[in-house]
Amino acid sequence: MKRTTEVEDLLRLHAPQVLGAVVRRYGHFGPAEDAVQEALLAAARQWPETGPPDNPRGWLIRVASRRLMDALRADTARRRREESAAALLPRDAFTTPPPGESRAPSEDDTLTLLFLCCHPALTPAAQIALTLRAVGGLTTAEIARALLVPEATTAQRISRAKQKIKGQPFRQPGPEDRDRRLAAVLQVLYLIFNEGYTATSGPALHRADLAREAIRLTRAVRRLLPREGAVTGLLALMLLTDARSPARTGPNGELIPLDEQDRTRWDRNAIAEGTALVEEALAQGPAGAYQLQAAIAALHDEAARAEDTDWPQILALYDVLVRRVPDPMAELGRAVAVAMVHGPSAGLAEVDALEDRLAGHHRLDAVRAHLLEMAGDTEGARAAYRRAAGRTLSVPETRYLRARAARLTPPPP
Repeated sequence: MKRTTEVEDLLRLHAPQVLGAVVRRYGHFGPAEDAVQEALLAAARQWPETGPPDNPRGWLIRVASRRLMDALRADTARRRREESAAALLPRDAFTTPPPGESRAPSEDDTLTLLFLCCHPALTPAAQIALTLRAVGGLTTAEIARALLVPEATTAQRISRAKQKIKGQPFRQPGPEDRDRRLAAVLQVLYLIFNEGYTATSGPALHRADLAREAIRLTRAVRRLLPREGAVTGLLALMLLTDARSPARTGPNGELIPLDEQDRTRWDRNAIAEGTALVEEALAQGPAGAYQLQAAIAALHDEAARAEDTDWPQILALYDVLVRRVPDPMAELGRAVAVAMVHGPSAGLAEVDALEDRLAGHHRLDAVRAHLLEMAGDTEGARAAYRRAAGRTLSVPETRYLRARAARLTPPPP
């Protein structure tokens, strides 16, 4: 069992680099991805019994390359088959590489693969599915379960995504496009993490595997881009947020809000790492959304008790955040900070100002309910909690919001 787990970890580590190397060498993203999947399956069957080879990545590349060539040959007539095989071989396949150069897969292949999976021609849903498949190494069934969509739908998204990027060059974008494409990569990783940390629907509040996968992929990007403040900030934000996971739910899976959590259960190692990364990120250049959100998360995590939270400093960070990156959800977070510093009435005024942009969103009603309860408006809070409960697809959130409303319901005479 231990060897099987070690093999799974090894395959997940090498999968994106192997796929990147095969795509870089032969092109044809779709067939290459299928060939790599076959190589991974072969390794998953053989390695637990025989042990991994001395060069696991090289073994996977060789097997995937053979599978790819076999598939290409099977799809064509004899003459065209030979022509296709010859055309697909690298021009230097039978020559010795120049001194100092190597045909071994580059670590940069992982980043290049991420850029390709997050191509702007793809929808966010397709980017997420393709990233989890090609870079994360998850199967279609695993992705479907993680995103709570039918397996057929997931397979269709991945298939269409492959068709859309078919023929796209496998290389990192040029300087004029790099920042935009990197922003897309980070946004996809952020969305994957958010869906893992707080599921938008379904019976579970937290999908730990999805959150961990987002953290793992973000670590991989940071290894390649260690001096990018946005990358460092995003990793810090994930670690500082995920550190609270052990205290977010009760014994029956019920949601426990931040101010009621047992903070002794928070992951102090993750908090220490995340806090150090925040300091590093803020020193790497002008603070963007991820760095500022990470700084806010660090202030929450540093408070031993809810009443020790440095709300004035959090509000100051939110002020900077909403000025630099106008976003209604960030402004909703700022409304809570305003309430904690200047009172619930001031916070409610901020919430009301967001009505047009967040109309119908359960989080707007949930925050309004919380602030109305703080202000002593029991009837208004109860109604807002009920509205929020009716608008979320998350079972734990629905139960929590209904419980808050029930707590404010007066007993029958």
